[in-house]
This record gives sequence, structure tokens and C-alpha cells, in this order.
Amino acid sequence: MSQGKPNPSPEGTELEGKSPESELTTASEQAGSQPIKIPPPRSDLAARHFYLRKIDPGSPWLISTAIAVTALGLFSHWPWLGLSGTLVTLLLSLRIILPSLKNWLGTFLTPEERRTLIGVVAFLVAIASLLRFLGFYRLVGHWLNQIVWDEFGSWADWVGALGQIMIAVLAVYVAWEQYVISRDLTIQQNRITQQQTIDTYFQGISDLALNEEGLLEDWPQERAIAEGRTAAILSSVDAGGKAKILRFLSQSRFLTPLKRDGRLGRAILDGTGSYAEDREWGVRVIDLGVMLAGANLANMDLRWTELSEANLVRANLQNCDLVRANLSRTILVDANLRLADVKGTIFFYGPFETASPRIKAKSPNYRTGEYTGAVVENVDFTNVKRMGEELRYYCCAWCGEKSRATVPGGCEGIPNKLGR
Repeated sequence: MSQGKPNPSPEGTELEGKSPESELTTASEQAGSQPIKIPPPRSDLAARHFYLRKIDPGSPWLISTAIAVTALGLFSHWPWLGLSGTLVTLLLSLRIILPSLKNWLGTFLTPEERRTLIGVVAFLVAIASLLRFLGFYRLVGHWLNQIVWDEFGSWADWVGALGQIMIAVLAVYVAWEQYVISRDLTIQQNRITQQQTIDTYFQGISDLALNEEGLLEDWPQERAIAEGRTAAILSSVDAGGKAKILRFLSQSRFLTPLKRDGRLGRAILDGTGSYAEDREWGVRVIDLGVMLAGANLANMDLRWTELSEANLVRANLQNCDLVRANLSRTILVDANLRLADVKGTIFFYGPFETASPRIKAKSPNYRTGEYTGAVVENVDFTNVKRMGEELRYYCCAWCGEKSRATVPGGCEGIPNKLGR
């Protein structure tokens, strides 16, 4: 029986022969935390290296010291000291400049632009080296040595003349910029003035139409005033202004022939909240007549506009959007319709086989199409967009030999009903 000797515990057995560091590790593991590692002591060399890493090469004091050493070498005429300070200053400045330059290139230049810049620099270096190996510089130097420079005067005269030329060029450039700015301001002011004029015209026409004794009651004097206002403003605005006015008048039904009461001349409602049209005997609030003859309407939006029976002789409708516009009985002689979009544009009424252009002395027949069509003689149809087959037949039949060659799709097999 060995009651006097304590039994060795398993824990005590496991702890025997362990160092204090392992005891700390075991304790920390038992506490549920990460092991604590004691860093080894640094050597003197490692400490010096750690200290040197703390020195910032871009420190202003370090650069100022290098510049001071360079200046001391220059003023004291010590070449070795000045050269050493210069090299140190150069290296420190590059240490600061290069990262900033790299960041700038990465911010303002795309990868493709950076590659292009490197390619340009490489190209210039290659050209300079090629000229060097071909002896170009020696040839130029020999040629310069043969020149008698005294005949050209002093360099000061050359520099002065060059300076005067540069001043003159700068003055011309400044004058041109002032002209461009003045021109842009004038154009902007003209646009503002034109828009104000158009707004005033819209308001005046609206007042006449909305009055109790207004245009829709068919008072001749007021209709004459409205036509006079329209003729005046169409002659004083540009193509954009003309397009705005035509869209306004078309949507307001001022250009549409309206069915009138036989006694009072009042416009008759069609039972659907609008006014009834009467193509044969209707009266328009405003008759365009010859207001648009020779007008320049190129590149304008004229969709759904009412241009029937208008005189558009020699009008420029190039690249216009004429979708769903009404050009029946319109005079388009010598007009330019290049690149115009004519999808759904009304050039005539009735069947295309029997439709024919308007004749002043003949009444139109909107059932057969006789005398309801536009006069398209000598019209330029080059590259007209979305021209239907019926419209192509009509244009080929009535545009004449000169214009048949411009109709998209050709006119083969379609008779020339115009006869010339």
C-alpha cells in the first residue's frame, strides 16, 4: 500500500518536459484564442534595415538636401560634389515623377491610346536612327557648313521677323475666333427672334379662328388677312420655321378644304368631333397658293402636312419626311425629291391606272382619279425612299423622259403618258 505517495495525474505527466512558451500556447488554445507567438529578437543588421525603410525617398527635406549639395558643388567649383548632388537629385525627382506620370497616363489615356503613344515614340526613334545610319545628319551638317551665314543677316533679325510673323498669325487667329463667336451669337439671336415671331403669328391666327365671328364662319376679310400674314411670315423664316408653320396650319385644319353651309358659309361638323372635308367644293381657311414656290424645305419633317393644290415649283424637298403628307393636285414641276421618304404620301386619288395630273380648266374626279394627281414633270426622284408600286407607276407615267431615269425601280414597261 502506498498511501503516502500521490498518484501522478495524467495532466501532470503531459505538462512535464514542456517549455514556458508551449505552456502559454496550450493555455491560449484552452481559452479558445489564437496561439501567441513571441517574435525572435532582431539582429542589429535587421534593425538598421528596418530603420532605412522608414526613410521616404520623396521627403522634401531629402530633396532639399540634395539640391543644397548640388548648389554647394556649383558655387564652390567642386565637380565631384556637384555631380553627386545632381545625380541624387535626378534620381529622387524621378522617384516622385514617374508614379504620378504613370497614374496620369492611366487616368487620361485608354490602353489603346497608350499603345498608340508608345508606337509614335518608337516610330520617331526608328526614323531618327535610320537617318543617322544613312548619313543624313552628316549630309545636312556638310550642307550647313557650306552656307555663308553672313548673307542671311544676324540671327536676331531672323528671330525678330519670325516673332512678327507669329504675332500676325496670332492676331488673325484671335480675329477669326471673335468672328465665329459673333456669328454664333447672331445665329442664336436670329433663332430666338424668329421663334418669337412665329409664336406671335400662331397667337394671331388662333385669335381669328376662335373668335365668334372668326375664320371658320368664312368671313372673307379675315381669311384674306390670315393668308396675308401667312405669306409674309413664310417669306421671312428659314426652312425650320416654314416646317413649323406648315405643321401648325395642317393640324389646325386651316389648309384643309372644309365642307361649308351653302347659306352662311359655316364649316360643317362630320359627326365625330371634327369638320367634314370637301375636296371638290370645300373652302380652305388659308390657301397657300404660290407661297412655297421655290422654297427650300430640305431635311424637314413634313409628316401629315396638307400641301394639296399648293404651288411647289422648283421647291427643294430633298431628304424630307413626307410620310402621309397630301400632295394631290400639287404643282411639283422641277422639284427636288432626292432621298425623300414618301411612304403613304398621297399624290393622287382613285385607281393609279386612270389617275392623271391636275389641269386648271378641268374639274377633278375623285372617284376615277382624273385630274386629281400632282404635276410631277421633271421632278428628281433619285433614291426616293419607300415608294410604293402604284406611286411608281404614276410617277413613271407622268414625270416625263428626263425624270423617268431617276425613279427607283425603273420605268420599264410603263408607258410615258406625258408624251415628252
